[in-house]
Amino acid sequence: KVISLAELSQHNKPGDLWMSINGDVYNVSKFASLHPGGAKILEQSAGKDATSEFYELHRHDVLAKYQRLKVGRLEGAAEVDPSDLSQVPFAELSAFQGQHSPYFKETHRQFLQAVRSFVRSELLPIAASADLAGTYPDRELQKKLGASGLLVCGMGPGPWLKLAKEQLGIQLPGGVGPEDFDYFHEMIRHQEMARIGLPGFLDSLGAGWMISAPAVFHFGSDEMRQTVGRSMLLGEKMGCLAITEPFCGSDVAAIRATAQKTPDGKHYMVNGIKKWITEGAYADYFVTPVRTGGSGPKGISLLLIERGEGVETSQMKTTYSACAGTAMVLFNDVKVPVSNLMGKEDEGFKLVMYNFNHERWSICQNVLGQCRAAVTDTFLWARQRKVFGKALIEQAVIRFKLAAAVSALESVQSYNEAITFDMCKTEHGPLNARLGGPIALLKYQTTRTAWNIADDCVQILGGRGITRTGMGAKIEGLKNFVKYAAVYGGSEEIMADLAIRQAMRNFPPHARL
Repeated sequence: KVISLAELSQHNKPGDLWMSINGDVYNVSKFASLHPGGAKILEQSAGKDATSEFYELHRHDVLAKYQRLKVGRLEGAAEVDPSDLSQVPFAELSAFQGQHSPYFKETHRQFLQAVRSFVRSELLPIAASADLAGTYPDRELQKKLGASGLLVCGMGPGPWLKLAKEQLGIQLPGGVGPEDFDYFHEMIRHQEMARIGLPGFLDSLGAGWMISAPAVFHFGSDEMRQTVGRSMLLGEKMGCLAITEPFCGSDVAAIRATAQKTPDGKHYMVNGIKKWITEGAYADYFVTPVRTGGSGPKGISLLLIERGEGVETSQMKTTYSACAGTAMVLFNDVKVPVSNLMGKEDEGFKLVMYNFNHERWSICQNVLGQCRAAVTDTFLWARQRKVFGKALIEQAVIRFKLAAAVSALESVQSYNEAITFDMCKTEHGPLNARLGGPIALLKYQTTRTAWNIADDCVQILGGRGITRTGMGAKIEGLKNFVKYAAVYGGSEEIMADLAIRQAMRNFPPHARL
Protein backbone atom coordinates (compact mmCIF):
# COMPACT_ATOMS: atom_id res chain seq x y z
CA LYS A 1 0.00 0.00 0.00
CA VAL A 2 1.23 3.50 -0.88
CA ILE A 3 0.72 5.98 1.95
CA SER A 4 0.88 9.76 1.52
CA LEU A 5 2.50 12.14 4.00
CA ALA A 6 -0.92 13.62 4.68
CA GLU A 7 -2.35 10.21 5.64
CA LEU A 8 0.70 9.42 7.76
CA SER A 9 0.36 12.71 9.68
CA GLN A 10 -3.14 11.78 10.87
CA HIS A 11 -1.86 8.81 12.89
CA ASN A 12 -0.13 10.70 15.70
CA LYS A 13 -2.26 10.15 18.81
CA PRO A 14 -1.97 7.62 21.69
CA GLY A 15 -3.54 4.40 20.48
CA ASP A 16 -3.08 5.40 16.83
CA LEU A 17 0.64 5.66 16.09
CA TRP A 18 2.19 5.35 12.63
CA MET A 19 5.70 6.35 11.64
CA SER A 20 7.97 6.11 8.61
CA ILE A 21 11.47 4.63 8.74
CA ASN A 22 13.51 4.39 5.54
CA GLY A 23 10.32 4.93 3.53
CA ASP A 24 8.45 2.02 5.14
CA VAL A 25 5.42 2.90 7.26
CA TYR A 26 4.89 1.03 10.52
CA ASN A 27 1.82 0.86 12.73
CA VAL A 28 3.24 0.80 16.27
CA SER A 29 -0.05 1.47 18.08
CA LYS A 30 -0.24 -1.89 19.87
CA PHE A 31 3.52 -2.25 20.11
CA ALA A 32 3.86 1.03 22.04
CA SER A 33 3.02 -0.57 25.40
CA LEU A 34 5.74 -3.19 24.78
CA HIS A 35 8.42 -0.79 23.60
CA PRO A 36 11.48 -1.08 25.90
CA GLY A 37 11.85 2.72 25.87
CA GLY A 38 8.21 3.34 26.72
CA ALA A 39 5.31 4.65 24.67
CA LYS A 40 6.03 8.37 25.05
CA ILE A 41 9.08 8.37 22.78
CA LEU A 42 7.02 6.68 20.06
CA GLU A 43 4.22 9.24 20.48
CA GLN A 44 6.77 12.04 19.96
CA SER A 45 7.87 10.56 16.61
CA ALA A 46 4.46 9.45 15.34
CA GLY A 47 2.82 10.83 12.23
CA LYS A 48 6.08 11.69 10.48
CA ASP A 49 9.35 10.39 9.11
CA ALA A 50 11.19 9.08 12.18
CA THR A 51 14.26 7.74 10.38
CA SER A 52 16.76 10.04 12.11
CA GLU A 53 15.30 9.43 15.57
CA PHE A 54 15.29 5.66 14.99
CA TYR A 55 18.96 5.51 14.06
CA GLU A 56 19.96 7.56 17.07
CA LEU A 57 18.83 4.62 19.20
CA HIS A 58 18.74 1.46 17.11
CA ARG A 59 20.65 -0.61 14.60
CA HIS A 60 19.16 -1.12 11.15
CA ASP A 61 18.96 -4.87 11.89
CA VAL A 62 16.21 -4.23 14.46
CA LEU A 63 13.73 -3.55 11.66
CA ALA A 64 13.99 -7.15 10.46
CA LYS A 65 12.20 -8.32 13.61
CA TYR A 66 9.23 -6.01 13.15
CA GLN A 67 8.25 -6.44 9.52
CA ARG A 68 4.84 -7.63 10.73
CA LEU A 69 4.10 -4.04 11.82
CA LYS A 70 4.65 -2.64 8.32
CA VAL A 71 1.47 -1.29 6.73
CA GLY A 72 2.80 0.27 3.54
CA ARG A 73 5.35 2.37 1.75
CA LEU A 74 5.61 6.15 1.91
CA GLU A 75 4.64 7.85 -1.32
CA GLY A 76 7.71 8.77 -3.39
CA ALA A 77 10.13 6.69 -1.30
CA ALA A 78 12.86 5.02 -3.36
CA GLU A 79 12.89 1.22 -3.39
CA VAL A 80 15.96 -0.48 -1.94
CA ASP A 81 17.29 -3.87 -3.03
CA PRO A 82 18.24 -5.76 0.18
CA SER A 83 21.15 -7.39 -1.65
CA ASP A 84 22.59 -4.11 -2.99
CA LEU A 85 26.25 -3.46 -2.28
CA SER A 86 27.00 -0.69 0.19
CA GLN A 87 28.56 2.61 -0.82
CA VAL A 88 29.76 3.28 2.73
CA PRO A 89 33.56 3.57 2.48
CA PHE A 90 35.33 0.25 3.20
CA ALA A 91 32.01 -1.53 3.89
CA GLU A 92 32.67 -3.98 1.06
CA LEU A 93 35.70 -5.80 -0.29
CA SER A 94 37.58 -3.24 -2.36
CA ALA A 95 36.85 -5.21 -5.55
CA PHE A 96 33.15 -4.38 -5.05
CA GLN A 97 33.73 -0.69 -4.47
CA GLY A 98 35.49 0.19 -7.70
CA GLN A 99 39.02 -1.15 -7.21
CA HIS A 100 40.32 -3.35 -10.01
CA SER A 101 41.02 -6.91 -8.91
CA PRO A 102 42.49 -9.92 -10.73
CA TYR A 103 40.59 -12.28 -8.41
CA PHE A 104 36.90 -11.42 -8.47
CA LYS A 105 34.50 -11.90 -11.40
CA GLU A 106 30.81 -11.29 -11.99
CA THR A 107 29.97 -14.71 -10.53
CA HIS A 108 31.49 -13.57 -7.25
CA ARG A 109 29.28 -10.47 -7.18
CA GLN A 110 26.16 -12.54 -7.93
CA PHE A 111 27.16 -15.05 -5.29
CA LEU A 112 27.70 -12.31 -2.69
CA GLN A 113 24.30 -10.75 -3.36
CA ALA A 114 22.53 -14.12 -3.09
CA VAL A 115 24.25 -14.97 0.21
CA ARG A 116 23.48 -11.50 1.57
CA SER A 117 19.82 -11.86 0.63
CA PHE A 118 19.59 -15.20 2.48
CA VAL A 119 21.34 -13.76 5.54
CA ARG A 120 18.96 -10.81 5.69
CA SER A 121 15.80 -12.81 5.17
CA GLU A 122 16.55 -15.98 7.14
CA LEU A 123 19.25 -15.22 9.70
CA LEU A 124 19.14 -11.59 10.80
CA PRO A 125 15.56 -11.77 12.12
CA ILE A 126 16.54 -14.49 14.61
CA ALA A 127 20.22 -13.77 15.23
CA ALA A 128 20.11 -11.35 18.17
CA SER A 129 17.45 -13.19 20.16
CA ALA A 130 19.10 -16.59 19.63
CA ASP A 131 22.51 -15.22 20.60
CA LEU A 132 21.19 -13.62 23.79
CA ALA A 133 19.08 -16.61 24.82
CA GLY A 134 21.77 -19.12 23.94
CA THR A 135 19.30 -21.33 22.07
CA TYR A 136 20.63 -24.06 19.80
CA PRO A 137 19.68 -23.96 16.10
CA ASP A 138 16.71 -26.15 15.27
CA ARG A 139 16.75 -28.79 12.57
CA GLU A 140 14.57 -26.66 10.28
CA LEU A 141 17.23 -23.93 10.20
CA GLN A 142 19.98 -26.49 9.62
CA LYS A 143 18.02 -27.92 6.68
CA LYS A 144 17.54 -24.41 5.26
CA LEU A 145 21.30 -23.90 5.39
CA GLY A 146 21.76 -27.21 3.61
CA ALA A 147 19.15 -26.54 0.92
CA SER A 148 20.51 -23.04 0.28
CA GLY A 149 23.95 -24.47 -0.51
CA LEU A 150 25.60 -22.52 2.30
CA LEU A 151 26.75 -25.64 4.11
CA VAL A 152 28.40 -27.31 1.13
CA CYS A 153 29.95 -23.96 0.15
CA GLY A 154 31.80 -24.00 3.45
CA MET A 155 33.82 -27.00 2.26
CA GLY A 156 35.31 -25.17 -0.71
CA PRO A 157 35.71 -26.52 -4.26
CA GLY A 158 35.49 -30.28 -4.70
CA PRO A 159 33.41 -33.23 -5.92
CA TRP A 160 30.87 -32.68 -3.12
CA LEU A 161 29.55 -29.66 -5.03
CA LYS A 162 28.62 -31.78 -8.04
CA LEU A 163 27.18 -34.49 -5.78
CA ALA A 164 25.08 -31.88 -3.95
CA LYS A 165 23.69 -30.51 -7.20
CA GLU A 166 23.13 -33.67 -9.21
CA GLN A 167 22.08 -36.11 -6.49
CA LEU A 168 20.57 -33.84 -3.84
CA GLY A 169 19.23 -30.95 -5.92
CA ILE A 170 21.23 -28.34 -4.00
CA GLN A 171 21.86 -25.18 -6.05
CA LEU A 172 24.71 -22.88 -5.05
CA PRO A 173 23.82 -19.25 -4.23
CA GLY A 174 23.66 -16.94 -7.21
CA GLY A 175 23.37 -19.83 -9.65
CA VAL A 176 27.14 -20.47 -9.53
CA GLY A 177 27.98 -23.81 -11.09
CA PRO A 178 30.14 -26.38 -9.26
CA GLU A 179 32.77 -26.06 -12.01
CA ASP A 180 33.02 -22.27 -11.50
CA PHE A 181 33.06 -22.28 -7.70
CA ASP A 182 36.48 -21.38 -6.25
CA TYR A 183 37.99 -20.41 -2.90
CA PHE A 184 37.07 -16.77 -3.50
CA HIS A 185 33.42 -17.76 -3.55
CA GLU A 186 34.00 -19.61 -0.30
CA MET A 187 35.79 -16.57 1.12
CA ILE A 188 32.70 -14.47 0.36
CA ARG A 189 30.45 -17.08 1.96
CA HIS A 190 32.36 -17.00 5.25
CA GLN A 191 32.89 -13.25 5.38
CA GLU A 192 29.33 -12.37 4.39
CA MET A 193 27.83 -14.57 7.10
CA ALA A 194 30.39 -13.31 9.62
CA ARG A 195 29.11 -9.77 9.11
CA ILE A 196 26.13 -10.71 11.27
CA GLY A 197 28.64 -9.87 13.98
CA LEU A 198 27.39 -12.22 16.69
CA PRO A 199 30.13 -14.85 17.00
CA GLY A 200 28.21 -17.34 19.13
CA PHE A 201 25.28 -17.33 16.73
CA LEU A 202 27.66 -17.52 13.78
CA ASP A 203 29.39 -20.61 15.10
CA SER A 204 25.98 -22.25 15.62
CA LEU A 205 25.44 -22.07 11.85
CA GLY A 206 27.91 -24.83 11.11
CA ALA A 207 31.34 -23.97 12.51
CA GLY A 208 31.68 -27.54 13.79
CA TRP A 209 30.06 -28.91 10.63
CA MET A 210 32.61 -27.16 8.39
CA ILE A 211 35.60 -28.73 10.08
CA SER A 212 34.11 -32.22 10.31
CA ALA A 213 32.29 -32.67 6.98
CA PRO A 214 35.50 -32.22 4.91
CA ALA A 215 37.09 -35.09 6.83
CA VAL A 216 34.13 -37.34 5.91
CA PHE A 217 34.56 -36.59 2.21
CA HIS A 218 38.36 -36.49 2.12
CA PHE A 219 39.13 -39.48 4.31
CA GLY A 220 35.92 -41.49 4.78
CA SER A 221 34.92 -44.61 2.87
CA ASP A 222 32.60 -44.50 -0.15
CA GLU A 223 29.78 -45.80 2.03
CA MET A 224 30.43 -43.09 4.63
CA ARG A 225 30.33 -40.38 1.98
CA GLN A 226 27.09 -41.73 0.50
CA THR A 227 25.30 -42.05 3.85
CA VAL A 228 26.74 -39.73 6.48
CA GLY A 229 28.06 -37.28 3.91
CA ARG A 230 24.73 -36.89 2.10
CA SER A 231 22.79 -36.36 5.32
CA MET A 232 25.28 -33.70 6.41
CA LEU A 233 25.10 -31.86 3.09
CA LEU A 234 21.32 -31.66 3.47
CA GLY A 235 21.55 -30.37 7.03
CA GLU A 236 19.71 -33.45 8.27
CA LYS A 237 22.69 -34.35 10.45
CA MET A 238 25.33 -32.11 12.01
CA GLY A 239 28.90 -32.87 12.93
CA CYS A 240 31.80 -31.48 14.93
CA LEU A 241 35.54 -31.98 15.21
CA ALA A 242 36.47 -33.36 18.65
CA ILE A 243 40.22 -32.90 19.04
CA THR A 244 40.99 -30.74 22.08
CA GLU A 245 41.32 -32.41 25.48
CA PRO A 246 41.99 -31.11 29.00
CA PHE A 247 45.49 -32.55 28.49
CA CYS A 248 46.31 -31.03 25.11
CA GLY A 249 45.29 -28.27 22.73
CA SER A 250 47.59 -27.32 19.87
CA ASP A 251 49.77 -30.33 20.80
CA VAL A 252 47.51 -32.84 19.04
CA ALA A 253 50.11 -35.61 19.32
CA ALA A 254 49.56 -35.64 23.09
CA ILE A 255 45.90 -36.77 23.01
CA ARG A 256 44.91 -39.46 25.50
CA ALA A 257 41.48 -40.62 24.30
CA THR A 258 41.83 -44.29 23.45
CA ALA A 259 40.26 -46.75 21.02
CA GLN A 260 40.85 -50.47 21.56
CA LYS A 261 39.55 -53.17 19.25
CA THR A 262 37.07 -55.67 20.60
CA PRO A 263 38.13 -59.36 20.60
CA ASP A 264 36.13 -60.02 17.42
CA GLY A 265 37.92 -57.14 15.67
CA LYS A 266 34.66 -55.57 14.48
CA HIS A 267 34.52 -52.57 16.77
CA TYR A 268 36.61 -50.08 18.70
CA MET A 269 35.82 -49.29 22.33
CA VAL A 270 36.44 -45.57 22.76
CA ASN A 271 37.13 -43.86 26.08
CA GLY A 272 38.22 -40.31 26.72
CA ILE A 273 37.27 -36.70 27.25
CA LYS A 274 37.20 -33.78 24.84
CA LYS A 275 36.64 -30.12 25.74
CA TRP A 276 35.78 -26.82 24.04
CA ILE A 277 34.17 -28.66 21.11
CA THR A 278 32.22 -26.18 18.98
CA GLU A 279 28.69 -27.45 18.22
CA GLY A 280 29.47 -30.56 20.26
CA ALA A 281 26.39 -30.06 22.46
CA TYR A 282 24.02 -30.92 19.61
CA ALA A 283 26.21 -32.68 17.01
CA ASP A 284 25.09 -36.01 15.59
CA TYR A 285 28.63 -37.04 14.61
CA PHE A 286 32.05 -36.49 16.17
CA VAL A 287 35.15 -36.66 13.96
CA THR A 288 37.59 -37.73 16.66
CA PRO A 289 41.31 -38.46 16.83
CA VAL A 290 41.99 -41.30 19.26
CA ARG A 291 45.03 -43.23 20.38
CA THR A 292 45.17 -46.73 18.88
CA GLY A 293 48.91 -47.25 19.17
CA GLY A 294 51.92 -46.00 21.12
CA SER A 295 52.84 -42.49 22.12
CA GLY A 296 53.29 -39.54 19.77
CA PRO A 297 51.71 -38.88 16.38
CA LYS A 298 52.26 -42.37 14.95
CA GLY A 299 49.73 -44.03 17.24
CA ILE A 300 46.78 -41.75 16.42
CA SER A 301 43.76 -42.81 14.33
CA LEU A 302 40.78 -40.79 13.14
CA LEU A 303 37.28 -42.12 13.86
CA LEU A 304 33.75 -41.04 13.04
CA ILE A 305 31.73 -41.50 16.23
CA GLU A 306 27.94 -41.29 16.12
CA ARG A 307 26.02 -39.89 19.07
CA GLY A 308 24.57 -42.80 21.03
CA GLU A 309 25.14 -44.98 24.05
CA GLY A 310 28.23 -43.92 25.98
CA VAL A 311 28.44 -40.45 24.37
CA GLU A 312 27.65 -37.67 26.82
CA THR A 313 27.84 -33.95 26.09
CA SER A 314 27.44 -30.95 28.36
CA GLN A 315 27.41 -27.22 27.63
CA MET A 316 30.49 -25.24 28.63
CA LYS A 317 30.11 -21.60 29.66
CA THR A 318 32.54 -19.51 27.65
CA THR A 319 32.86 -15.85 26.66
CA TYR A 320 30.42 -16.01 23.80
CA SER A 321 26.85 -17.29 23.43
CA ALA A 322 25.85 -20.80 24.45
CA CYS A 323 23.99 -21.20 21.15
CA ALA A 324 27.31 -22.32 19.59
CA GLY A 325 27.02 -25.47 21.70
CA THR A 326 30.62 -25.39 22.98
CA ALA A 327 30.77 -28.69 24.83
CA MET A 328 32.63 -31.11 26.99
CA VAL A 329 32.30 -34.54 25.36
CA LEU A 330 32.70 -37.76 27.33
CA PHE A 331 33.24 -41.12 25.62
CA ASN A 332 32.57 -44.00 28.01
CA ASP A 333 33.00 -47.43 26.39
CA VAL A 334 31.53 -46.20 23.13
CA LYS A 335 31.24 -49.01 20.60
CA VAL A 336 32.35 -47.78 17.16
CA PRO A 337 32.35 -49.99 14.02
CA VAL A 338 35.79 -50.42 12.46
CA SER A 339 34.20 -49.23 9.21
CA ASN A 340 34.09 -45.76 10.81
CA LEU A 341 37.88 -45.55 10.66
CA MET A 342 39.05 -42.69 8.43
CA GLY A 343 42.18 -43.48 6.50
CA LYS A 344 44.47 -46.09 8.01
CA GLU A 345 44.90 -47.10 11.62
CA ASP A 346 47.70 -45.26 13.45
CA GLU A 347 47.98 -42.77 10.56
CA GLY A 348 45.33 -40.28 11.60
CA PHE A 349 47.69 -37.57 12.79
CA LYS A 350 48.55 -36.41 9.28
CA LEU A 351 44.85 -36.37 8.37
CA VAL A 352 44.17 -34.01 11.27
CA MET A 353 47.03 -31.79 10.12
CA TYR A 354 45.78 -31.69 6.53
CA ASN A 355 42.32 -30.76 7.74
CA PHE A 356 43.76 -27.96 9.88
CA ASN A 357 44.88 -25.86 6.89
CA HIS A 358 41.38 -25.29 5.57
CA GLU A 359 40.01 -24.79 9.08
CA ARG A 360 42.58 -22.10 9.86
CA TRP A 361 41.95 -20.34 6.57
CA SER A 362 38.18 -20.33 7.23
CA ILE A 363 38.76 -18.90 10.72
CA CYS A 364 40.62 -16.03 9.05
CA GLN A 365 37.59 -15.36 6.83
CA ASN A 366 35.30 -15.34 9.85
CA VAL A 367 37.50 -12.85 11.67
CA LEU A 368 37.93 -10.58 8.64
CA GLY A 369 34.18 -10.55 7.99
CA GLN A 370 33.52 -9.52 11.58
CA CYS A 371 36.27 -6.90 11.36
CA ARG A 372 34.68 -5.37 8.26
CA ALA A 373 31.27 -5.32 9.94
CA ALA A 374 32.78 -3.62 13.00
CA VAL A 375 34.67 -1.04 10.92
CA THR A 376 31.52 -0.31 8.88
CA ASP A 377 29.40 0.23 11.98
CA THR A 378 32.12 2.38 13.53
CA PHE A 379 32.30 4.54 10.39
CA LEU A 380 28.51 4.95 10.37
CA TRP A 381 28.45 5.76 14.07
CA ALA A 382 31.23 8.33 13.81
CA ARG A 383 29.32 10.11 11.09
CA GLN A 384 25.88 10.13 12.70
CA ARG A 385 26.84 10.59 16.37
CA LYS A 386 27.05 14.22 17.47
CA VAL A 387 29.17 15.23 20.45
CA PHE A 388 29.65 18.83 21.61
CA GLY A 389 27.58 20.05 18.70
CA LYS A 390 29.37 18.26 15.85
CA ALA A 391 29.77 14.79 14.40
CA LEU A 392 32.44 12.50 15.86
CA ILE A 393 34.01 12.15 12.41
CA GLU A 394 34.97 15.82 12.55
CA GLN A 395 37.43 15.07 15.36
CA ALA A 396 40.93 14.43 14.00
CA VAL A 397 41.64 11.73 16.60
CA ILE A 398 38.57 9.79 15.45
CA ARG A 399 39.64 9.96 11.81
CA PHE A 400 43.09 8.74 12.85
CA LYS A 401 41.64 5.71 14.64
CA LEU A 402 39.43 4.93 11.66
CA ALA A 403 42.43 5.19 9.33
CA ALA A 404 44.42 2.82 11.56
CA ALA A 405 41.60 0.26 11.62
CA VAL A 406 40.88 0.48 7.88
CA SER A 407 44.52 0.27 6.78
CA ALA A 408 45.10 -2.73 9.04
CA LEU A 409 42.00 -4.49 7.70
CA GLU A 410 42.76 -3.85 4.03
CA SER A 411 46.39 -4.93 4.43
CA VAL A 412 45.47 -8.30 5.89
CA GLN A 413 42.67 -8.75 3.34
CA SER A 414 45.20 -8.24 0.53
CA TYR A 415 47.48 -10.84 2.14
CA ASN A 416 44.46 -13.11 2.47
CA GLU A 417 43.57 -12.74 -1.22
CA ALA A 418 47.12 -13.61 -2.29
CA ILE A 419 47.10 -16.83 -0.25
CA THR A 420 43.58 -17.67 -1.45
CA PHE A 421 44.76 -17.31 -5.06
CA ASP A 422 47.65 -19.66 -4.23
CA MET A 423 45.10 -22.16 -2.90
CA CYS A 424 43.15 -21.92 -6.17
CA LYS A 425 46.25 -22.69 -8.22
CA THR A 426 47.83 -25.34 -5.99
CA GLU A 427 47.07 -29.04 -6.36
CA HIS A 428 44.70 -30.15 -3.58
CA GLY A 429 44.26 -26.52 -2.50
CA PRO A 430 44.72 -25.97 1.24
CA LEU A 431 45.36 -29.68 1.79
CA ASN A 432 48.74 -29.24 0.12
CA ALA A 433 51.42 -29.42 2.81
CA ARG A 434 53.30 -26.46 1.29
CA LEU A 435 50.45 -24.16 2.29
CA GLY A 436 50.63 -25.09 5.97
CA GLY A 437 53.15 -22.37 6.80
CA PRO A 438 51.58 -19.54 4.77
CA ILE A 439 48.08 -20.24 6.13
CA ALA A 440 49.44 -20.44 9.69
CA LEU A 441 51.15 -17.08 9.22
CA LEU A 442 47.95 -15.60 7.79
CA LYS A 443 46.00 -16.76 10.84
CA TYR A 444 48.61 -15.27 13.16
CA GLN A 445 48.56 -11.92 11.38
CA THR A 446 44.77 -11.88 11.09
CA THR A 447 44.11 -12.36 14.80
CA ARG A 448 46.88 -9.97 15.85
CA THR A 449 45.50 -7.30 13.53
CA ALA A 450 41.90 -7.91 14.56
CA TRP A 451 42.82 -7.22 18.17
CA ASN A 452 44.02 -3.73 17.21
CA ILE A 453 40.95 -3.10 15.03
CA ALA A 454 38.63 -4.11 17.86
CA ASP A 455 40.50 -1.79 20.22
CA ASP A 456 40.10 1.23 17.92
CA CYS A 457 36.42 0.50 17.26
CA VAL A 458 35.59 0.10 20.95
CA GLN A 459 37.24 3.43 21.74
CA ILE A 460 35.13 5.21 19.12
CA LEU A 461 31.85 3.55 20.21
CA GLY A 462 32.57 4.10 23.88
CA GLY A 463 30.06 2.44 26.21
CA ARG A 464 28.14 1.04 23.25
CA GLY A 465 31.28 -0.83 22.17
CA ILE A 466 31.22 -2.89 25.37
CA THR A 467 27.45 -3.50 25.33
CA ARG A 468 26.22 -6.80 23.99
CA THR A 469 23.09 -5.38 22.35
CA GLY A 470 22.30 -2.23 20.41
CA MET A 471 24.42 0.00 18.21
CA GLY A 472 27.76 -1.46 19.25
CA ALA A 473 26.82 -5.15 19.29
CA LYS A 474 29.12 -6.10 16.40
CA ILE A 475 32.04 -4.25 17.96
CA GLU A 476 31.47 -5.95 21.31
CA GLY A 477 31.18 -9.29 19.53
CA LEU A 478 34.46 -8.78 17.69
CA LYS A 479 36.22 -7.71 20.89
CA ASN A 480 35.30 -11.02 22.51
CA PHE A 481 35.77 -13.24 19.48
CA VAL A 482 39.30 -12.13 18.62
CA LYS A 483 40.72 -14.05 21.57
CA TYR A 484 38.70 -17.11 20.59
CA ALA A 485 40.16 -17.02 17.09
CA ALA A 486 43.65 -16.49 18.49
CA VAL A 487 43.35 -19.78 20.36
CA TYR A 488 41.19 -22.27 18.49
CA GLY A 489 42.43 -23.95 15.34
CA GLY A 490 45.97 -23.46 16.70
CA SER A 491 47.15 -20.68 19.00
CA GLU A 492 49.01 -17.64 17.68
CA GLU A 493 52.32 -18.77 19.12
CA ILE A 494 52.03 -22.22 17.54
CA MET A 495 51.03 -20.64 14.19
CA ALA A 496 54.03 -18.32 14.18
CA ASP A 497 56.41 -21.12 15.12
CA LEU A 498 54.95 -23.49 12.50
CA ALA A 499 55.35 -20.90 9.73
CA ILE A 500 59.00 -20.19 10.51
CA ARG A 501 59.91 -23.84 11.04
CA GLN A 502 58.42 -24.73 7.67
CA ALA A 503 60.27 -21.85 6.01
CA MET A 504 63.54 -23.05 7.55
CA ARG A 505 63.22 -26.40 5.78
CA ASN A 506 63.95 -24.62 2.52
CA PHE A 507 66.63 -22.34 3.90
CA PRO A 508 69.66 -22.55 1.56
CA PRO A 509 72.50 -24.12 3.61
CA HIS A 510 75.21 -21.88 2.17
CA ALA A 511 73.36 -18.55 2.56
CA ARG A 512 75.36 -16.00 4.56
CA LEU A 513 74.83 -12.39 5.59
